[in-house]
Amino acid sequence: MIDSISVAELKKYNNLNIIDIRSIEKFNSKHIPGAINISFEQLLINHNKYMNNKDTYYIYCQKGIQSRRLCSVLKNMGYKVVNISGGYEAWVLNE
Repeated sequence: MIDSISVAELKKYNNLNIIDIRSIEKFNSKHIPGAINISFEQLLINHNKYMNNKDTYYIYCQKGIQSRRLCSVLKNMGYKVVNISGGYEAWVLNE
């Protein structure tokens, strides 16, 4: 089972490891404050370059579908990952 967090719940915390897997263009246009941009493909291929097994990572895409898929794969690799439900669109709706 994939761990998920709502945008409302996410906003209660500070200093989280937030990863935006959308395109660099979308990221540069707007993103969740504090997020870093690593594409879906880069994170899948080079996960050990960007992540470790000690920290928890909160991952989002545009709608939360791709990030949920990626979280499933990364969790099976032993990473602590949490999908941000609804993705960036949910963030915008809750601003």
